[in-house]
Amino acid sequence: MTNLDITPAPRARRPRPKVVTLSDAAASRVREIMDKAATPYVGLRVGVKNGGCAGQEYVLEYAEAAGPLDEVVEDKGVTILVEPKAVLFLIGTEIDYEISKLSSKFVFRNPNETDACGCGESVTIEPARQD
Repeated sequence: MTNLDITPAPRARRPRPKVVTLSDAAASRVREIMDKAATPYVGLRVGVKNGGCAGQEYVLEYAEAAGPLDEVVEDKGVTILVEPKAVLFLIGTEIDYEISKLSSKFVFRNPNETDACGCGESVTIEPARQD
């Protein structure tokens, strides 16, 4: 009897889709703000926290360092650090930047949102299903 090697060959991993993406306007605005900052930032940290009348709020902040479990996404010249507990809530989200006569703001287009409050400050988000 011969000694057969039945160890399967490693399979190439297909590229994972980005958890979040930036519109051209959002990427441009983030780069503009970061270029003018007194402190150097490694990227934009994105997360979700409990709060508001609909239950959850998006969190954006500039990050001086990446956390050990952050999901790192590179998009349009911007490094996005997604907090680990927010990944399933943000899968497929596009962050845009809108300017109107009365305001300018970052806007989240999240396919996982199921509800939003009237003032637009909080949302209800269901985690993305992993089938």
